[in-house]
Amino acid sequence: MENFILYEEIGRGSKSVVYKGRRKGSIHFVAIICSEKTMRPELTNHVRLAHDLKHDNVVSFYEWYETSNHLWLVEELCTGGTLDSVISQDECLSDDIVREFAKDLIKGLKYIHDSGIVFSDLTPAKILLDGPGTLKYSNFGLAKAQGENLEDFFALVMSEDGGDKECATPTKNIRNRAQGSPLYCAPELLRGSTTNISSDLWALGCILYQMFTGNPPFVSETFTELVDLILHEDPPPPVQKGFTCSPPSHEFQSLLQGLLQKDPLNRLNWEQLLLHPFWRGAFLVEGSSEGVEDEDASLTSSVQLESVSSQASLVARAAAASTNQQLSKSFTLESMTEFRPKPVLETGARESIFLLSSCPTPRTSSATKETDKDVKDSTVLEDFQCDGGANIKALLYTDSDLTVTPIMDNPKILKTAPVRFDSKTLCVSAYSAERLVCLSSGDWSAFLQQICSVLESVERQGSGTTNSPRAKLNLLCYLCCVSGHRDTATRLMHSQLFPVLIQQLKHAPNWDVKNKVMRVIGLLATHCTEIREDVPIAEAVAMFTELIRENFRNSKLKQCLLPPLGELLYLIATQEEKKEHPGGLWVVPSAAYTVLMRCLREGEELVVNHMAAKIIENVCSRECQCAQGFITAEVGPALWYLFTHSAVDALRVSAMSALCRITRHSAGAFQSVIDKVGLPSILSCLVSGISRVQQHILTMFATMLASGAHLHRLVQDRDFVVKIIRSLESPSSVIRAKAFLVLLQVLMNNREMLLLCCNSRLVMYIERDIRKATPGKEQQSGNEYLSKCLALFIRHTVRELPAILDDILSALGNIVGRKHPSTAQTRQLKQSLPMMAVVLQLLTSQIFRPQVVNEEFLIKFGALLNHITSVDSNETSLGSAVGQAASEELIRNTLSAVEAISQHPSLLSTNHCTVVDTILPPLASLAFSKNVEWRVVSLRVLSEITLLLLSQEAVEEGEREKRRAWDGKGSSSNTRLLTLITQDLLPQYESLLLEPDPVPVYALKLLGSLTEHSTPVNRLVRESRLLPVIFQVVAEHQNNILGGTMQNAMALLTNLIGQKDTDLQPFYQQGIIELVCGVFVEAAVLYIEKEEQSGVKSCSSILLSLLDIIHCLLKHLSSVVRLALQLPCGDGEVYEEASQCVSLLAQLYGGDGADHLHPEDLLSLAHTLQIHPGPRQQRLLLRVLKRLMGAVDASCWGSEEGQSLVHVLRKLAQDTRSNPDTAVGSLATEILKGAGF
Repeated sequence: MENFILYEEIGRGSKSVVYKGRRKGSIHFVAIICSEKTMRPELTNHVRLAHDLKHDNVVSFYEWYETSNHLWLVEELCTGGTLDSVISQDECLSDDIVREFAKDLIKGLKYIHDSGIVFSDLTPAKILLDGPGTLKYSNFGLAKAQGENLEDFFALVMSEDGGDKECATPTKNIRNRAQGSPLYCAPELLRGSTTNISSDLWALGCILYQMFTGNPPFVSETFTELVDLILHEDPPPPVQKGFTCSPPSHEFQSLLQGLLQKDPLNRLNWEQLLLHPFWRGAFLVEGSSEGVEDEDASLTSSVQLESVSSQASLVARAAAASTNQQLSKSFTLESMTEFRPKPVLETGARESIFLLSSCPTPRTSSATKETDKDVKDSTVLEDFQCDGGANIKALLYTDSDLTVTPIMDNPKILKTAPVRFDSKTLCVSAYSAERLVCLSSGDWSAFLQQICSVLESVERQGSGTTNSPRAKLNLLCYLCCVSGHRDTATRLMHSQLFPVLIQQLKHAPNWDVKNKVMRVIGLLATHCTEIREDVPIAEAVAMFTELIRENFRNSKLKQCLLPPLGELLYLIATQEEKKEHPGGLWVVPSAAYTVLMRCLREGEELVVNHMAAKIIENVCSRECQCAQGFITAEVGPALWYLFTHSAVDALRVSAMSALCRITRHSAGAFQSVIDKVGLPSILSCLVSGISRVQQHILTMFATMLASGAHLHRLVQDRDFVVKIIRSLESPSSVIRAKAFLVLLQVLMNNREMLLLCCNSRLVMYIERDIRKATPGKEQQSGNEYLSKCLALFIRHTVRELPAILDDILSALGNIVGRKHPSTAQTRQLKQSLPMMAVVLQLLTSQIFRPQVVNEEFLIKFGALLNHITSVDSNETSLGSAVGQAASEELIRNTLSAVEAISQHPSLLSTNHCTVVDTILPPLASLAFSKNVEWRVVSLRVLSEITLLLLSQEAVEEGEREKRRAWDGKGSSSNTRLLTLITQDLLPQYESLLLEPDPVPVYALKLLGSLTEHSTPVNRLVRESRLLPVIFQVVAEHQNNILGGTMQNAMALLTNLIGQKDTDLQPFYQQGIIELVCGVFVEAAVLYIEKEEQSGVKSCSSILLSLLDIIHCLLKHLSSVVRLALQLPCGDGEVYEEASQCVSLLAQLYGGDGADHLHPEDLLSLAHTLQIHPGPRQQRLLLRVLKRLMGAVDASCWGSEEGQSLVHVLRKLAQDTRSNPDTAVGSLATEILKGAGF
């Protein structure tokens, strides 16, 4: 499981979340599904059916795991969404598109059926699209093997999973659980038949119909009407809506009609479906003669897989079983032990079994790349920070923290039987709830009067008539039914019926009647939306309280009394909050709080405990006076006891939720729990608890810190901080947001804890979660809440960084000039210097870096580098105070931090002057440190920074000229940079080049950066004593031409030789020709060998440098061409050598030389052609002249010297007939034509 890295959330269901993931060590992305354990039967069924399916149109299953709270599935990643979303977006698809999509559906479903599987619940939501648009079947949770009973399998899984209480489900619920969507349900299934291949084909027809029209063939608002449509009505003709609608083809209508036959005997089977003309022969491909199995050919196998008659169905099943014997063997119920999720060892992280991805900032030495991503992330946070209303207290509680569920008829507390009444024997008109709302005032008064008179008359008559209690119970059952309507409940609550009910509760001798009265009052309180102050709510509360006190030992009766009492209290709380009455509108007797607290105690039945906790949970979710009565010293420990000693998850969650909401009113409630059970016990529940419990515990910690309670103890507890950071690994965005809130308050009161947070991967968690705050991205409520909490955290951290630097500078400044720092100064150093690791981590983060690095920060950082220089030179005695290891760690972190800044050109270019004045001077000093590590890092950073600054000067030459008119900063900063290089670096550079490896590598790299864009530095290096040293270094490392030293040396020589008007004599003296030739031959051989072996062109860099050097050298030699052309001589031997040199030079350089042939060169050629009349010599010179035509300027031909050459050429061309060598005349003619004569 730890082999996968978790990325962002890509989908969410009611009981599952889908994440994008990646297998470690590869670029194989997968879908990782996190599901609740209540989905175990469906997931187990999916795994046993899908684990062996391998097809292009079926989503591949890889593996699955189990943790303490969830099941995790790893499957093929499909990024195109569902077919359902495609249909909803496009509304309808054309015939051709439906045909193309349907081909994938046919291939996939045919393969599934061939494998002995019935999909059973085929819907567009279970069909996914991958990137290229291929449709794939997914979610086999309700599928089954042919001939199998899925309910038996679900029951088997639930019985084996004894630890899951929620799986103890009645048979009826199992049957409902195994049923699919009714919209795609075949008629025979509604009549009680089981799913089969034919019912899957019906569902396929429904999907094809929906793809064309946008809706399934049968749609209704009620289930009963939908069933009636499927059983008895024909599907409406497929018609598209909109302006671009197109009528269906006759073939498509015929296909739909065949698939949507209500009688399965008349429905298309596989053979008929594949041969249907709608496919235009797509499935009529014959098998390959070479024996290769063709997928489409297998679809038209002569074996008919299914017949709709019952007898043929049995034959088909037998055939499928024999054909897929090996595959279907894994479907049997006896093989259950083979399909269990891989257990994950319980580690400290518990649920954090997937690694979380971070976005490391790419490090590059390119001086031209801008960090656009930094700017983008900075903009995201600025948008958040503009919201001035966001503060910690406003973010403590979210809507999910204060959700309320009813106390009455709550199935998680106590399942109650539905109430029914007999309308025939009802003593009043059996109006529906909706009808009661619409009654006129007269009819309403008469109706109420009739009810009250019946209740009171029965009471006055006593029990003498046997029908009286029964009539009263029937009437109360009727009232229970209509009280579930909000408007009706509100109207009844404000009528004279409510006081009558209270009296009945007090005086009715029949407990059955009292129970029904309690239920009516509770339902009225549950559904009433508003009450007036004159409604006797307090009297009802007092009555229920008294009844509970009198019957406290009767647990069953308390289970009837507590829910309506709780609903009355919650009704009071909602009205007080709504009307914002400071002192409360109704006086709740203290006895009510007393009896509820007694119901929380140990020894009560769990149902009574649960009801009492639920009442506190609901009432305390409101800001009201009513909730203050629950704030006692014992409520916190009592609720914690219920949480730790109950085995019912619903009760545990309610107890923790109630404690969380009481903490909202008084942080002392949670503080009393900490005092009693200890902080470690609570933290252990935070790590191992279910997600809702984790959310509540984090909320209570955040609330307590915001109130100031236990502040000093918590912010100093390292174990507490570590456990909170571990919560950042939770899949829940709300839990992560709460953790950020807690950490924020810890850091606000203890800055030193930021070091522990950063060492625990805090920055990685922030970078992961900030992506969800991207503007324009559709956000879920949990992600939006996370974004707000994260913005507060980042803003605080950004503000803390300058203060951290100030503390470090202050501590170092206090010991300047002191050989033996005092005890107080040593203590200050030990507290502040380790925080440099925090600075380093924040500077390497793409989130913090653009917000932190500004001119003020760089000035402070430059001061820190000056202190580092002083420490390195032993002027500041830091090692004696904190130890040598701590001193070296400070220097290492500081240099790493400045290196991180140097990787981002946009930050340096905007602070050009500050970098030159404050950062570069101490780095130049550290470049000559006695410590090799500091020298190497300093040289590397100097190389990056100077390359950027000097290239920026070259690119922005024009702009700098404009600025120079009104601001001298641009030119002065460049001057200071050159002064630093020439006065501080170059005079001592010889010692760096002669150092042992690896110092020369970085020294040469820095020289290369300096000489690439600065002509003055280039000239200084050529004229200094460094040139012989450079060649000495090259000679020492010539045995490793692929090493960094040779690479950087060749790049440096390229810069030095490539300058215009360079005197190459010193390079010739150092043996540049021999060096280049030897290295070039060796590099070329290695290049060819490595290219043939692995395709890695590792020699390309040095080859490019060598080719540049050779080009510059040959280009310099081009000036010799003109001199050689001026070597006419009567001595045949001298002339022969000179003409051969001219020929070779012409072949090398052609007519592409930058310098044109001068008129005197043309005169020299004319004179030579005249004094050497031999054909061989003339041919050689004419070929040279023809090759150099591009170097002759047009004006030269018109000069006197040019005309002399033209005259000689014409003479040679005219003598062609008399000259036995016709080549001379032809060459002369071509040259004249090329010159325009």
